[in-house]
Amino acid sequence: MKWLWLLMAAFALTASAADISGNWKGSAETPNGTIERTFVFKVDGHKLTGETTSNNLGKSTLEDGKVDGDEVSFSITANLGGQETKVNYKGKVADADTINFKVEIPSFTQSLDLTAKRVKQ
Repeated sequence: MKWLWLLMAAFALTASAADISGNWKGSAETPNGTIERTFVFKVDGHKLTGETTSNNLGKSTLEDGKVDGDEVSFSITANLGGQETKVNYKGKVADADTINFKVEIPSFTQSLDLTAKRVKQ
């Protein structure tokens, strides 16, 4: 019986969502230079909401945001070259202050790696 309680406690810890609420700043290297983006994340259970801003795409609202353990995912709609397109973010929390994202733009069949760091207040 004791093992059952330990197993249940371990499962509860791994199933809980990472606390990524707050301000983050990310950057990615591209052939055209560095892209920078800020994020404001709000976590409620497993639901992720917030917004993101970049120097070249402006402000976007997070859509379909989820946090499951250390896995993070959301989409934004951005205006790329006058065309509305969906941008998908899938990430993994590396530590309390770092998230490593794979950013995919399905309509352009492109992806890039973006590392976000928590902004200390």
